[in-house]
Amino acid sequence: MNVLVDQLQPDDTVGIVVYGSNGRVVLPPTSAKQRPAILSAIAELKPEGSTNAEEGLLLGYELASRSFERGAINRVILCSDGVANVGETGAEGILRSIEDFSRKEIYLSTFGFGMGNYNDVLMEQLADKGEGNYAYIDSFSEAKRVFTEALTGKLQTIARDVKIQVEFDPAKVDSYRLLGYENRDVRDEDFRNDKTDAGEVGAGHTVTALYEIKPKKAADTAPLGTVRIRHHDVATNRVEETSQPVQVQTTLSPELKFLASVAEFAEILRESPWSERSSLHDVLELAKANASGEEQREFVRLVESSLALPKH
Repeated sequence: MNVLVDQLQPDDTVGIVVYGSNGRVVLPPTSAKQRPAILSAIAELKPEGSTNAEEGLLLGYELASRSFERGAINRVILCSDGVANVGETGAEGILRSIEDFSRKEIYLSTFGFGMGNYNDVLMEQLADKGEGNYAYIDSFSEAKRVFTEALTGKLQTIARDVKIQVEFDPAKVDSYRLLGYENRDVRDEDFRNDKTDAGEVGAGHTVTALYEIKPKKAADTAPLGTVRIRHHDVATNRVEETSQPVQVQTTLSPELKFLASVAEFAEILRESPWSERSSLHDVLELAKANASGEEQREFVRLVESSLALPKH
C-alpha cells in the first residue's frame, strides 16, 4: 500500500477502510499532499476479528461517494483474500450492491492476497461486476509491478463491457476449443446485447485468448474465420464494433510458444483430459526455449519448483 501511495498525484484524494468483524473508517478522504498522515494510517493497520467484506466495501463506496468528482477516476480498491465469513457472505448479495455503485460511475478494482483458503473466484467476480480490474499479488516485486508499471491500466478504464466473438469457418476448421475463460463466457446471442455485462480493458492493457484448433485436411493458411470485438468506448460514450479475419502464421513467434507453455501448465495442474499426453518436462522445455523477460523466467522457475515436488 505504501507503493500505491507513492504513485498518487497531489490532487488525488484517498480514504482507508478496514473490516474485521465490523467495518470502520481508518482514514477519512484525505489529500495526497498529506502523505505522512496517509502512511501513518497504513502503518497502524493490523489483522483483527473476522471478515465482514460487505460492510467494508459499502463503507469504501460511501467514502468514494463523498469525494466523487465527475470526469475523474472514482474508484474503490479492495485488498483481500476474498473470504467473507461475517455479514453478507454470499457472492450474489455482495455483487448486487456493487452493480448499483458502478452505475453511478464508482468502479472497483480488487487485489488478491494470501494462500490456502484464498477465494480468487469471488475476487474476480467482484471486479467484473464493479466494472474494474483484478490482479493477484504474491510478492513485493509483483506489488511494485502492479502498483507502478500497471497502475494506469488497473485504474483507468478505456473500454467497458468488452466482448470478443470468434467464429471459425466450418469448411476450414474441424473442431476447436477455447483454453480458459470459462467464467467469462457470453452466449452468442448476447454478443450484441449491450445490456449484457462483460469485461473491462484499461489503458495499455492487452488481452490474450488461446484457441486449440483442428484444421480440415484441405485447409490452407487463408483466414480460418472472423474475430469480432464490441465495446463501450469510455471517451466517446458510444458502442463500437470491429472485425478482423483470423489469420494463421506459418511460423509461430517465441511469445506465442511461451504462452502455449503457460496454458499447457494450467491444463496439467487442473488434470484436464486434453493434457494426458503432455508432461511438466514438456512444459519446461518449451518455456525455457522461448522465455525472454524476467516475468517469463520466473514462470520457468515455477515449473522447475513443481517438478521438484514429491509425487502423490
